[in-house]
Amino acid sequence: MNSEGLTLSIEYLASTGILLSTEQKAALQTSLVMLQNAQKFHEVHFWGKIVGIKESYFIASGIGKGNELQDRKFLYSLDCMKWCLLPILADSRAQMCRSLSGRFIGDPTYEYEYIDVKVVGEGEEAEEETNTVLVKEEDRLAAVIDEIDREVHIVPRGSYVKTATSKIVSNRSFEGLNNLDCKKLSSYFHFRNTPNTDKIKLLAKATLDQSIDFLEHIEHDLPKGCWALHPERGGGLIILKSLLWLGYSFYHVPGTKKFGSAYFGTGEKNIDLPFML
Repeated sequence: MNSEGLTLSIEYLASTGILLSTEQKAALQTSLVMLQNAQKFHEVHFWGKIVGIKESYFIASGIGKGNELQDRKFLYSLDCMKWCLLPILADSRAQMCRSLSGRFIGDPTYEYEYIDVKVVGEGEEAEEETNTVLVKEEDRLAAVIDEIDREVHIVPRGSYVKTATSKIVSNRSFEGLNNLDCKKLSSYFHFRNTPNTDKIKLLAKATLDQSIDFLEHIEHDLPKGCWALHPERGGGLIILKSLLWLGYSFYHVPGTKKFGSAYFGTGEKNIDLPFML
């Protein structure tokens, strides 16, 4: 959610349990503006909050002037005022961090012990070799935020466009989904770099608008039923909640440009979801 409309966005999501204190909202509205100016971001969005045992991490994303999907950086704060850039991890390091389980501590310098097991040799001579690797919580935080953002960050159809130069930018002509389309899961797209175009039927491709249908819609997400859509305020507000990452909520006001999302949770994936549906 854009930092400029933070208070209103939080009010729209209040029914999902996403809340900030008056002091936190005031601090965020001030510090995010300062962060945007200091880092020379084109926009700064409040991403959410990951609740730790000792402290909680407040997360923001800074967007550059380039491709809005690629030119993004994540930052964290423990007090809503001082912000630190999260590291960009190599794929192997990120996979290692995502394999860690349990609650976050709330200390970015805390170190987890990861047991790396490798098979050395072949056949009957093969042996397992173990190695203990220390992983900072800051690295784990970066990996989990990237995973959540990739799996459940969504936007309404038409809210972003792909230009002739393949640049992805906000659609200034977007006027919101109508009262019919806003109740369809196919009207909401994953906002990520690698859409799975194989899920789009060949017959449907001919009717798609390539400038706005370049992302993957959430209708066929697995497991089936991992999204809960709730019209509220007599249909004047649409809320979508992820059951895979409990704590992620999205809102859209039909017929307007107003939409946004936030994650308020422990950073733990609901791996039991397939057995609950």
